[in-house]
Amino acid sequence: MSLKKIIGEIYKADHDYHLIDDNDVIAVGISGGKDSVLLALALHYYKNMALHYDNKHFDIVAIHLEMDFPDMDFSEIRKFMDFHGIQYIDYPTEIHDILYLHPDNQGRIQCSLCSRLKKGAIINAAKKYHCNKIAFAHHADDAIETLFMNMIQGGRITTFAPAMYLKKAQLGFIRPLVYTYEKYIISTAIEEHIPVVKSTCPNDGFTLRQDIKDLLAGIYHDFPGSHKNFLTALSNTEQLKLFYKNSDWRNE
Repeated sequence: MSLKKIIGEIYKADHDYHLIDDNDVIAVGISGGKDSVLLALALHYYKNMALHYDNKHFDIVAIHLEMDFPDMDFSEIRKFMDFHGIQYIDYPTEIHDILYLHPDNQGRIQCSLCSRLKKGAIINAAKKYHCNKIAFAHHADDAIETLFMNMIQGGRITTFAPAMYLKKAQLGFIRPLVYTYEKYIISTAIEEHIPVVKSTCPNDGFTLRQDIKDLLAGIYHDFPGSHKNFLTALSNTEQLKLFYKNSDWRNE
């Protein structure tokens, strides 16, 4: 899939969920993975489409939270951003030290704590650089995996929203890649020569999410149409049928 097609999917997500407004300044969280770098690139070029078709102007700031895990060199990502004219910031944090001060019962990094710390840090960074929204690179497969994780582990039929507003922080959170599947992100990242920094977090690849990815890969292999249907189901609210306590079925 070409970058142009992904920009088109961002356009559809923007129109369906009202992600971007005129004069927005959007902080794009850069993890070092293909997803976040590609999102920054796609939003950079989506600016032209938004201005042409919707007469709205917005800016982006690519922000990398410095986690200080060993052997993670972001210099190539900085060069890539500079080449494309994208503002790029390395934002220092103390997340690494805090994580190692508060391990779980097995001495490992707590993923939930890491997530909370990163959320707080990106909010602080966004405010420092005068952003009113934060864009994360969660894609269609992330949404499906989150749905299954919540059902299996939490007993909840829910996933993350394409857009939300945090009143306390007074910031919007958007996910412009919700219509884009990971396999297309991978192929476009190769096509666009996206630099990637391999995570050296000791938990990388050993999480519940990875287990869910493996489970879903088997389902997609056996039932190819399920991949598209799962994504469709996330917005198919008109055909949502669950158990509703204290409802009078005789009047339905």
